[in-house]
Amino acid sequence: MFSQYFGHYLLNKGLLTTEQLKQALDQQKSTHVKFGVIAVDKGFLTSAQVEEIHEKQKKQDKRFGEIAVDLGLLSNDQVEQMLAAQKSNHLLLAQSIVDNNLMTIDEFSNSLNEYKKLYSLSDERFEAIKNGDIDAMVESLLHSSSNEIKEFIDYLSLFIKNMIRFIDDQVYIELSSVSGEVETDWLVLQEIQGEAPLLTALAASEEMFLQIASIYAEEELTEACELAQASVSEFLNLHNGIYLVNMSNRGIELGMAPQSVQSEAVFLFDEDTSLHITVHTSKGEFKLIITKQPQSSKVSAKIQETPAIM
Repeated sequence: MFSQYFGHYLLNKGLLTTEQLKQALDQQKSTHVKFGVIAVDKGFLTSAQVEEIHEKQKKQDKRFGEIAVDLGLLSNDQVEQMLAAQKSNHLLLAQSIVDNNLMTIDEFSNSLNEYKKLYSLSDERFEAIKNGDIDAMVESLLHSSSNEIKEFIDYLSLFIKNMIRFIDDQVYIELSSVSGEVETDWLVLQEIQGEAPLLTALAASEEMFLQIASIYAEEELTEACELAQASVSEFLNLHNGIYLVNMSNRGIELGMAPQSVQSEAVFLFDEDTSLHITVHTSKGEFKLIITKQPQSSKVSAKIQETPAIM
């Protein structure tokens, strides 16, 4: 997941275009991370030292690590660490970006460090995020939010994990500006009841609604029929059910109301006690809204504009 998350950071910083990011993310699936990228990422070597080793490789039938050890630039222990890191997701993205001449190794490494500073991440937390620790990633996303919003970390972390398990492993999330209103083609709602109540909602365009439904139902659905509606609402219900089990394990007993599905809807919610997330997938994006005040939320129908009579 970090590849998508950091890739969109590069996109938002203007360091990659949308097409370049898509190209890099697609290509990383078949990318082999080279030792030079790993060595620079870990701070073991400079890019100049990597180039020196590459020049040696043109004259010797030896591996990168062997030459580096011979030159006294790396220890055997560091080579072992690099071997273990060769499948790291963020390095797959780095290698893909470098191979396509979109950024240099140093530029990618500098961007990682800027990202680390922006989110005030410790070395330990940063390593956890780079290694795909979803809990750490969500905490970094919400690091500047209010204490009210931070209470949603457990719910959001689990939601991402369930998206990866059941819907799409190419997931990236970002905080949306909270206006207290979302207008959508399809809205799926479910209330969590008890001592820590929540109202949870998925808001999607019809195209994205059908994508989620088709994946969960394991068959291609081309219209928002009863099966499609049941599939998307059952995904939300499954996720919320797992969340309730997790909360129960912490001594907090909760219950769930039945799901409801609305078309052509406007969802109104209290922006001060809500989390509004844009969930990006390989198939498109949708909204996840979680509010701590179910009673203050309201669903109404979209107001259709009347065509002008000429």
